Amino acid sequence: MSSTLERHVVTVGGLRVGAGAAVVIGGRVSLRERRGPAGEVLRERATLVEPSCAADLPVIAARADAVVVGAAWTRDIPLVRAAAGLGLPVVVERRPSASLEEWLGLADYCAAEGGDQVILCEGGRLNLGLLRAARTASGRPVLADVSADAGLSAAAVAAGADGLVLDHSLSAGADGPAPDRSLSAGADGLVLDHLLIAGPPVPRASHPGDDATADRTAGETARGAMAGEAMRVAEEAVTLVGALLRPETPATLPECREAIDRVDAALATLLERRAALAGIVQTLKPVGGFAGRDPGRERDLVARMARRAPELGEERLAPVMNAVIEAGLHLAEDRARR
Repeated sequence: MSSTLERHVVTVGGLRVGAGAAVVIGGRVSLRERRGPAGEVLRERATLVEPSCAADLPVIAARADAVVVGAAWTRDIPLVRAAAGLGLPVVVERRPSASLEEWLGLADYCAAEGGDQVILCEGGRLNLGLLRAARTASGRPVLADVSADAGLSAAAVAAGADGLVLDHSLSAGADGPAPDRSLSAGADGLVLDHLLIAGPPVPRASHPGDDATADRTAGETARGAMAGEAMRVAEEAVTLVGALLRPETPATLPECREAIDRVDAALATLLERRAALAGIVQTLKPVGGFAGRDPGRERDLVARMARRAPELGEERLAPVMNAVIEAGLHLAEDRARR
């Protein structure tokens, strides 16, 4: 299917996946990784749930927004068939060694078994080229599971991911302690486990063994902060990168306002960056500040921008860029006086 044709859109827990803005889906739960009966693990509604066996499926049908065909058992055809037949949206993860054709073939099988509400999901060591190819070839929404490395969120959105998936512990951790902004979510990734943080520890009287408890509490707080940072990184990626690279055609006033908010967020980020660079320029020019403005360069700048934004044109862009340049110069002067 050509990427220019109308794309599949699948609704998961109120989120429209596959058209418009990219989304963050927090709440993937794997019953294969959790101990205990499904009814005890899923005491509350969850977004994406992977079964461990067919016995889990009735609980998933009642308490999940979508069922996950996990990468570890895509060849378990009886379980795949039963999961696809629940009547829920189906998220088909790619087995690490699976080719594009195998991945898309399994998605088509699930669609035939339970309806066309099927989403593809790339996880583990993300193959972003394959993610993009799957989206183009199938027309289906494609998610990127960034639970193991939130630092790949921006790259995944840039590659065309319709959404980012975070493990349940990450999405729950976002409501815990405020994230430490010094934490890194870069290429080395974030090492996180499945510990849920409900809030700050309750003070209590000192008892023997409190040192171990304090160490455990400190570890939980740190992990909660890292979880919150992972969620922040994912949300920033869908907002900023999505605003720059994902075309949107909102159909309602609220959707239009949300799209404008995303563009404004990206615009503010770029303006702040431009102002910082303009401040550096002032230290390198022979004559800085307003006296050092170069009208010829500014006209060339507006002309280049007009080629990217022909509908606005030079006449409309000129006053906008003049205001941007002046704001940057004022900021540079303020910083010089500090």
